[in-house]
Amino acid sequence: MIFNGLLSLSSWGYVGAALLLTHITIASVTIFLHRHQAHRALTLHPAVSHFFRFWLWLTTATVTKEWVAIHRKHHAKCETPEDPHSPQTRGIAAVLFGGLGLYRAECRNAETIERYGKGTPDDAIENALYTRWRNSGIAVMLLIDILLFGWVGIIIWSVQMLWIPFWAAGVINGVGHYWGYRNFETGDASRNIVPFGLLVGGEELHNNHHAYRQSARLSNKWYEIDLGWIYIRLLEIVGLASVKRSAPTTEFLPAKTAIDSETVAAVIRNRFHVLKLYGAHVIRPVLNVELRGGYARKQIRRFRKWLTREDLTLSIRQRKSLEAALSESSKLEIVLDFKRRLKALMQPAVQDTDRLARLQEWCAKAETTGIEALREFATQLRGYSMRAT
Repeated sequence: MIFNGLLSLSSWGYVGAALLLTHITIASVTIFLHRHQAHRALTLHPAVSHFFRFWLWLTTATVTKEWVAIHRKHHAKCETPEDPHSPQTRGIAAVLFGGLGLYRAECRNAETIERYGKGTPDDAIENALYTRWRNSGIAVMLLIDILLFGWVGIIIWSVQMLWIPFWAAGVINGVGHYWGYRNFETGDASRNIVPFGLLVGGEELHNNHHAYRQSARLSNKWYEIDLGWIYIRLLEIVGLASVKRSAPTTEFLPAKTAIDSETVAAVIRNRFHVLKLYGAHVIRPVLNVELRGGYARKQIRRFRKWLTREDLTLSIRQRKSLEAALSESSKLEIVLDFKRRLKALMQPAVQDTDRLARLQEWCAKAETTGIEALREFATQLRGYSMRAT
C-alpha cells in the first residue's frame, strides 16, 4: 500500500503546498541572507533571524557566511573576471544553467569566504550544526515532505531543491545582468527583469539594487512591486524587524540657490538619480530638437538610445559614425561633455572639498551655455537636497 502522507490534498493542493514552501525559502533568501546579512539594511528579531537560518538549512544547505561572502564579492568585483557569477564574463548559459556550480566553486575559495564573510553568525549552532552538517538539513526536509505528503512529497522536495539554484543562482545572477530594463546608469550590466517582484520576492528589481545596494527596499518606481519589502514592513509593524537603510529620498528646494556641502552630499548619494534626470531633462529635449532633418540628424537618430543610456556599447566603427554625426551638432556635443564632467566629479577618488568647488563651477558654466534645458537643470541642481524623514 502506498503511503499518502498525513495531509490528503487535491492535485492543486499539492501544487499550492510546493509553491508555499518554495516561497518561504525565497523570503528567507531575500530578507535574511541578502538584505539583512549581506547588506545590513535591516535588523531582525533573533527569533525571526534564527527561523530563516533554520529554514535555509532545511531547504538549501546554505551556509550564511559563504552566501554573504560570495554576494559581497559579486558587488566588489562586478562584471570582472573575479566576479563569481557574471554572465558578461562567463556567458549567459553558464550562469543561467550552471549557477549552482559557480557558487560551489567559489565556496571552495577560502580567501573569498574570509575576506567578504565577516559579521555573519558564528555561534555554537552555526558551527556545530548548520555548517558542520550542512547537507543533513535537506535530508530532514525530505523525510518531512514524505511524512506530510506521501510519495508526492518526493516531487515537492525535488522542486524545493531546484528552486533556489535555478531562480536565484541562475535567473537573478544571470538574466539580472543580461536582459531587462534599467532605471539607473550603474557601472555594471544589472537589469530589472520585470517591475513585479513577486516570484523571487523582489530580487527581480536587480538594477535598483545595484544602484542602492544597502537599501532594504528594492522597488523605485510607483509601479514596481517588491514583495520582500512588503514582508519587511509587516515584520516591522509587529516589532520583529527594523529598517536601517533605504534609498535616499530627495527634493528640489526652489528657495535654495547656493551649492553647499549638503547639496554635494545629496548629489553624490543619489548620483544615479541625478544622471537619470540629466538624460531625461537635458539630453532628450536637446536631442529631439537636433533630430529634425539633415543627413547628420539621421545618423544621430541611429544612436538615440545610446545617447541617453550607458548600458549600451558601441563598436569602433559605430563610435566613429556617432562622432562624425555629433560634429554637426554643437549643442549635443556640449550637453554630452557636461554629462561627462558631472560624472567625473562624482568619482570616489575626488575629495569632498574638490567636489564642492567643481559642482559650483559646473553649475555656473552650465547656466552660461545658452542651452535652455541645461540652464534649467543647473538651476534646479542648486536646490537638490535630501528630504527630511
